[in-house]
Amino acid sequence: MERGREKGEGGQKVSRFGGKVRTEQALTDKVRATFCAAPRCTLMALCGRNSRVLPALWALLAVLLVPWRLWAIEDIEECTWQVVLNKFETVGKNGMSDRFFSQEPLETVDNVFRPLVDAPTDQDEKYLSFPYYLKINYSCNGESSEAQVRKGHLTGLKPVVLVTFQSPVNFHRWKIEQLQIQMEAAPFRSKEECIAEEVCVMSWYTPMPIKNGSVVMRVDVSSNGLGPFIHDKRFQVNINGFLQRQQDDTLQFTVGNEIFNLIPRYFVNVPSRPLWHTVDQAPVLILGGISDEKFILLTDTSFRDFFLVELNIDSCWVGSFYCPQASFTATIYDAIATESTLFIRQNQLVYYFTGTYITLHESNHGSGSWVRVLANECIKRLCPVHFHSNGSEYIMALTTGKREGYVHFGTITDGHVSFQLLPKQRSVCEGIEVVNCSITWAVFIADDYNLLMLVEIEAPTTRNYFQVVSYDLVRDNLVILYTIPEFIPDARGLEFLMILGTESYTNFPMVPKGMFYNPYKNLLLIWGNFLLQSYNYENFIYLADFPKEESIKYLVNSFHGDMAIVTETEEIWYLLEGSYRMYKLFPSKGWGMYINLQMMHQSSLYTSNETMVTLFYEDSKLYQLVYLMNNQKGRLVKRLMPVEELLMYHQLSDHYLLHQRGSTPARSATRRTRRACWSPRASTTRTRSPSTRASSTICFVCTPSTSSNLQSASNVYIDMTSYEKIYDLKAKHELPERIFLDKGTSYSFSVFLTVRGHSINLQERVLAAVDLGSKVDLGVVLADPGCLEAVVKEEVLTNRNSVLFWVTLSDKRSCFDQGISGHHLLKTSMLVKVVGTVGRCFQNTHQGPRMQGNFMVPVLIGCPPGKRLAFDITYTLEYNRLQNKHYFDCVNVDPEMPCFLFRDIFYPFFLIQDLVTGDSGSFQGSYVLKVIGGGPTMDTIREYSEEEIYRFNSPLDKTQSLIWTTKNTTTTKDPAFNIMTHQSLGIEWLCLRNSPCHDTIPHTIFAPEFFFKVLVSNRGVDKSTYCDYQLTFLLHIHGLPLSAKRALLILMVSSSVFIGLVILYIVFCLLLPVVVKACNTLRWKINNIITSESYYTYTSPSRIFSGTSETKSKVSSSVSSKVVEEKEEAPVETSKKHSIT
Repeated sequence: MERGREKGEGGQKVSRFGGKVRTEQALTDKVRATFCAAPRCTLMALCGRNSRVLPALWALLAVLLVPWRLWAIEDIEECTWQVVLNKFETVGKNGMSDRFFSQEPLETVDNVFRPLVDAPTDQDEKYLSFPYYLKINYSCNGESSEAQVRKGHLTGLKPVVLVTFQSPVNFHRWKIEQLQIQMEAAPFRSKEECIAEEVCVMSWYTPMPIKNGSVVMRVDVSSNGLGPFIHDKRFQVNINGFLQRQQDDTLQFTVGNEIFNLIPRYFVNVPSRPLWHTVDQAPVLILGGISDEKFILLTDTSFRDFFLVELNIDSCWVGSFYCPQASFTATIYDAIATESTLFIRQNQLVYYFTGTYITLHESNHGSGSWVRVLANECIKRLCPVHFHSNGSEYIMALTTGKREGYVHFGTITDGHVSFQLLPKQRSVCEGIEVVNCSITWAVFIADDYNLLMLVEIEAPTTRNYFQVVSYDLVRDNLVILYTIPEFIPDARGLEFLMILGTESYTNFPMVPKGMFYNPYKNLLLIWGNFLLQSYNYENFIYLADFPKEESIKYLVNSFHGDMAIVTETEEIWYLLEGSYRMYKLFPSKGWGMYINLQMMHQSSLYTSNETMVTLFYEDSKLYQLVYLMNNQKGRLVKRLMPVEELLMYHQLSDHYLLHQRGSTPARSATRRTRRACWSPRASTTRTRSPSTRASSTICFVCTPSTSSNLQSASNVYIDMTSYEKIYDLKAKHELPERIFLDKGTSYSFSVFLTVRGHSINLQERVLAAVDLGSKVDLGVVLADPGCLEAVVKEEVLTNRNSVLFWVTLSDKRSCFDQGISGHHLLKTSMLVKVVGTVGRCFQNTHQGPRMQGNFMVPVLIGCPPGKRLAFDITYTLEYNRLQNKHYFDCVNVDPEMPCFLFRDIFYPFFLIQDLVTGDSGSFQGSYVLKVIGGGPTMDTIREYSEEEIYRFNSPLDKTQSLIWTTKNTTTTKDPAFNIMTHQSLGIEWLCLRNSPCHDTIPHTIFAPEFFFKVLVSNRGVDKSTYCDYQLTFLLHIHGLPLSAKRALLILMVSSSVFIGLVILYIVFCLLLPVVVKACNTLRWKINNIITSESYYTYTSPSRIFSGTSETKSKVSSSVSSKVVEEKEEAPVETSKKHSIT
């Protein structure tokens, strides 16, 4: 039995809090403790783990700390950003706020672009506008927002808006990418009338862009560094696909009717319930649990605001012999939100509703009404699956009655819901060979396609016991992983206990109620009136800090290294992963002191009568949704849970100060693409038609300005160069949100620790190098040590009382096969912890204390998003010219598709392009090249069949069909195809007798040409990367040889034509004089005849001028007849007849 550290004293219990609803974002507390405690600090007598602290010391400490904090913030105004969403039509109007419902661009700005004749716009294009804009203001210390905005504008303040788009679930339809749009907001005066322009109401505006495939967006607002100091603030701006527009232009929920009266009965003293949804993918969250009402709380802003909706469901009660129901209630027990579909359970009935998300489905896939599923089944519980995988989301429904021992496994893909009964062959009870059993809980492990079930087994002679059973969805087999002990172990004062079977037990029975799995840590938790954790599903550790008298109701995990636990009595416990110490946050002495301080400052977020509705994480911060009662009025409030402040009340002593500085640019690790647009002023979407969309691009063009530069015809200036892609993001002294590791790659960063030991008189002392190194230790915990390795190098800086640690995290090339860029990544994590500081070390910031000494970073192993293979045409041309000593392009040169000569050896080269970092380098791995199509012209290219591809490319082909060959001897395992590298000996073109490029008929007098469609893939042959690259491109080859028959035929025809032309020339030369002479004689005779006829025609009228017409006719006829007769008798004497009259 392994023993943990000694257990510290827990806080005393106080009364549970009650409470109530309307949403307000919790403001940063103005009074915070500032001490940082560590196990080796000097004030051990004052606040050591085993010391007894007087209750009055807490109040004294708070009084002493208040002035210090107030002095620190006295010169800094407490300012906060305010953001609302406006439709395009309401931009410039005061007091307007809209819901994110429309998903189509608008045509309202096309008339604005028409007059811009002197601007670089295309008059033939149709310009579309975003349907929504962000209106940005801020306020400080209660002053009016209008005055603050004018003051900020005059001092140069401009809000910088960063919109982060969440990649979609279905990567088969949409491209996976981590995209950000950064914009600078533009000032815009209100359209309402004002007395003077200097005092008019104004705000900043920026468009709210829409990206296909994304329905979840985070909006971060920060300052440009000028004007007043304003803290950065994040807003959730999600698309609500459960709204529809009515005829009167109002919005109404499709899932039910909105309830405007939030009466206290719905929330006061009602037990809290978990908020279940697909992590980072659900745009709309729902929460049930309102007693005897079919109501849900619905929000699309993570409860910054919300709606109470009565659902349009039939609420049937179908009780039967197979599905017994003791009672009926309208309460919505289980509510789960996915990317586009909502699930609820009422009694034994399950319903779902699919929203209308055109950006996801490209068409209207909305349900229109609630759909009842599993109508013939009796469902006792819905179990969530927190993460999506393989392009789908999942949900599990546990059955009772006639289907006891089965799980209905639901799959949601593009809004389409389907259920499968598991196990496939037989029930779980039959699989583990027991008579009666019941599935209490189930978790799905997507990476292994395993279903873990918590099974309660009824024993006829003894009390029931529980087992953890694994079901393999691929192999369809059941395995018993672990049998949970019957009683709670006796930890004997330890913080944790390894369950080995040899430990002693108490008389308290173990009552398991559920399970939880964290894929980043490979951590399985079994909870009830205890808490067990395991990293291999077989060896479990018992956490003894949790009292066995309590019972856990649900767990809340941030998936960034910490979790919160809510008990049946509404107690809140806190656990940092990687440690075994559990902290009781509520009720506790620290909570009581914190509430008293908030009440002294008259905080609107705390009252003496409040009820917690739910507890959830958002951006790694723990939030409460609380119903507050004050003067018989209730409201629902979202507020930040002061975890750091409460932990600081637990630990009071000297401290370590931890500074973390990232030494590697954040872009290569986070794989996030950022595009910046400065001075967007007023932005539009430019596309050819409203339905045109690109899967990997955003409908966003950031150009027009509402400010006049007095130089354009329409007083509008357009900066077409303001849109750019940012590649040089820096880490900003923080670890990235997530780290992507390709095969064999590494990520390095540094951690700088300073030890400041304080005595009673607060004088610093310098430690020796040996003492310093022994007092400060850094640990790196890997969730998958078989996949990752970490190397930590230590450098002691004695003169600075500091230690510098260099940490290198590397992939071990063993835990992942190949995958498409961004797909099927293996989830794991790295935990960096300063030994002894977990839960004890804090950093004071302007926003309050921040916990330090414990950093959990998710690590995704596989092919990072944004990487692709490209044909390096530039280097290919250069290298081919160098190796072949020449280069002959086609007669008709195409700059975008250079030609390669058939008789030359072809040396192809490829690039790996990183669309996130902008890096581009030569591909050094192995690949298989195949010709998969081709044709003599671009219009005649056809795809080849699988059988043809094999014949045209395989070295094993015996049918004289090869198109190309190579001198490389390396082949695939089968060995059907050649394996190429960047060092290969090149490709020799063959075009054998039965290949499609053989005997190509030339269409001109030049040599034949052929276009090859080439496929390059490294799947299964490349050991240098996890990326499964596939590239298809066209290759233009000219100078193809003719076949022997066709060449002989052309030779014979050409020779015949040539010989015929020679003979014709000879004959022509010999007969030319005779022909010329004959032609001349003939021409002379013809001329004589023409001359003779002309003479008689013009001379006869002059000699017989006085005769009658009859005499002329007779004489003419006589003369003509005589002339003809004489010509026939004596043609030679024609000249003598001229005197006849």
